[in-house]
Amino acid sequence: MVAAAPPERSVRLLRVGEQVRHVLSEVLARGEVHDDVLAKHPVSVTEVRMSPDLRHATVFVKPLLGKDEEAVLKALRTNTAYLQREVARKVKMKYAAKLKFLADDSFDEGSHIDRLLSNPHVAQDLDRDAPNGPDIDED
Repeated sequence: MVAAAPPERSVRLLRVGEQVRHVLSEVLARGEVHDDVLAKHPVSVTEVRMSPDLRHATVFVKPLLGKDEEAVLKALRTNTAYLQREVARKVKMKYAAKLKFLADDSFDEGSHIDRLLSNPHVAQDLDRDAPNGPDIDED
């Protein structure tokens, strides 16, 4: 049995996720969460993915320069109830979404891909495949 591809996220899910992201970004930037760890570490909310029923939000975050990521995640998880109330108050939805905080690894993945592409062996193959790459006689 072949697994089906994940369904495209609807415009509504994307829009609500973006609203939640903006609210969380504002709350964190203004220092409205009274937590020593969050006060010391600026946090970027990079993406919010809403569940199809809008009851759950997966929040991807990255502390500035990636420092003390685990401590920041723990602080966010400790203050989840407050953050959920702020989101519910500012984003009008039928239900208050439950927030789940995860580290955003996409920056690390991007850096890893850049390192792979700059590897001399890979760069050599990329040059060979390029339309104006070196001419190589193939028999």
